[in-house]
Amino acid sequence: MKFTAQQIAGILEGDVVGNPDAEVSKLSKIEDGFEGSLTFLANPKYTPHIYSTKASVTIVNKTFIPENNIKTTLIKVDDAYLAFSKILEYYNAIKLNKVGVEQPSFISESATYGDAVYIGAFSYISDHVKIGNNVKIFPNTYIGENVFIGDNTIIFSGAKIYSETIIGNSCVINSGVIIGADGFGFAPNEKGGYNKIPQTGNVIIEDYVDIGAATTIDRATMGSTIIREGSKLDNHIQIAHNVEIGRNTVIAAQCGVAGSTKIGNNCQIGGQVGIAGHIIIGNNVKIQAQSGIARNVKDNEVLQGSPALSLTDYNKSYVHFKNLPKIVRNINDLEKNKWE
Repeated sequence: MKFTAQQIAGILEGDVVGNPDAEVSKLSKIEDGFEGSLTFLANPKYTPHIYSTKASVTIVNKTFIPENNIKTTLIKVDDAYLAFSKILEYYNAIKLNKVGVEQPSFISESATYGDAVYIGAFSYISDHVKIGNNVKIFPNTYIGENVFIGDNTIIFSGAKIYSETIIGNSCVINSGVIIGADGFGFAPNEKGGYNKIPQTGNVIIEDYVDIGAATTIDRATMGSTIIREGSKLDNHIQIAHNVEIGRNTVIAAQCGVAGSTKIGNNCQIGGQVGIAGHIIIGNNVKIQAQSGIARNVKDNEVLQGSPALSLTDYNKSYVHFKNLPKIVRNINDLEKNKWE
């Protein structure tokens, strides 16, 4: 699908400098621009590329003034980075704007779905499922019994949504995600084995949540595992049974959160963080990558290490840790001299 510079400027409320009829149908990085592509310049260190880029149209800040001749048509906006993000959203909306039910697929007679829905081939929609308007379910997806999916949610190929799960509006569930599998609940018995504890709860995903590929969110033993509004989960994350993650919290890849832990609002958790079960992490907490959290955490703490320390204490300790062999030698020398 092609757009002119003038059409894009209209979407972004920007001003065209150059050819308003310049057409684009692809997106590109400024250094790799080619004829027919749209790019942007936001970071000053990439400014030299604007004089050589072959991109047909480039989004720039209104403050940008060329120092040399340029061939690309400019669209001047208040914030080039945000404007390009808006174009990416617009591009994705068009690309994902599929409608209809592909065959072969199975939809239970007791399932219902709204307007402008897309259900891809080889999908399975179980009994009493309720799907809202403009939902996109891509091929090879399984939706279990009594699942509710809100408006404008996208579920990519190969996701598995177990029974009783509730998913809100405008969520993105990426490929390979499994929501609602049994929590890891086993009780040791007198024979040295383990008895499975039935997991009878569900998972609730509130509005505007993004869940990355291959992430798993377990159903609660009783009650609900809850991901609150606006939270963003990266790829390959494990969320255990009865965990609650607060609003607008972001968690990077390969993290694990053990059962019944509560994480507050607006937290930022780096990659490969391990969080023990049955603890409470406050609001606005920042946890650096590869940290291990085994205690309650107060609001606004910044942590690093395993077991995690405050970031200030960790950095002070690390300075000494790097010098530990030298410190040990000095202590040994002092001890030796003391007895001579």
